[in-house]
Amino acid sequence: MSAAVLSPAARRDLLDAVRWIAKENPAAARALRDGVVRAAEHIGEHVHVGNLRPDLADAPYRFVTLTGFPYVILYNADRKPPRIVRILHGARDLPEILRGH
Repeated sequence: MSAAVLSPAARRDLLDAVRWIAKENPAAARALRDGVVRAAEHIGEHVHVGNLRPDLADAPYRFVTLTGFPYVILYNADRKPPRIVRILHGARDLPEILRGH
């Protein structure tokens, strides 16, 4: 199975986060980018690895916390390959941001 793909919104989320982190810590910004790549590969191989969170989004959307970072990946598990739709900092107002997913 191939890696999960990033939607345009997820690409923007990642780029914004990498740019923000790189101002203070370029190595951490690269690590975040690499972590997202690894997570996309893992999601592609194990599509149901993420948690269902009906309080935030209906199925088929699932959530994975990015290891080592306070970011949450939201993806559509029904797509082939799975589609990462958002990459969000866990401290943000997720219910407000995700309204409609």
